[in-house]
Amino acid sequence: MPEYEGRLQARGRLAIVVARYNEVITGKLLDGARQACTEAGYAPDDVDVCWVSGAFEIPAVVASLAQSSRYELFVALGAVIRGETPHFEFVAGETARGLNATAVEWGIPVAFGVLTVDTFEQAAARAGGSAGNKGYEAAAAAICAADLLAQIEEQA
Repeated sequence: MPEYEGRLQARGRLAIVVARYNEVITGKLLDGARQACTEAGYAPDDVDVCWVSGAFEIPAVVASLAQSSRYELFVALGAVIRGETPHFEFVAGETARGLNATAVEWGIPVAFGVLTVDTFEQAAARAGGSAGNKGYEAAAAAICAADLLAQIEEQA
């Protein structure tokens, strides 16, 4: 029985959808995602970056881009930091739900690089600090998933 494993290897066009809200964090996540793209061999012209207002807007843009059939994979980047109201749960939950729905509907990798943290310090740690860069990790996961799907399709 064959075994398949995704590699950090460029496959087609990639779109990164990133929220401006908490941009001091999301900008660093984007830097990490771009680094993963470079390491995978993506040319700068094969990676489009789409800025949205906040995390809640990410799923609608990803869904629209998926419908365009121009991209083989997506990376969603944002930072939702818990506050004093239930707003956090609504934004984080609906963002995750919307992105998952697009991934399943279109059969396309959509990496969830949206931080859902309690504090700004936790976000900073995950955006290039002591906990690494989750933007890099999200992009690498999407790239590997796209490569894996391409390998499987090539064997069909």
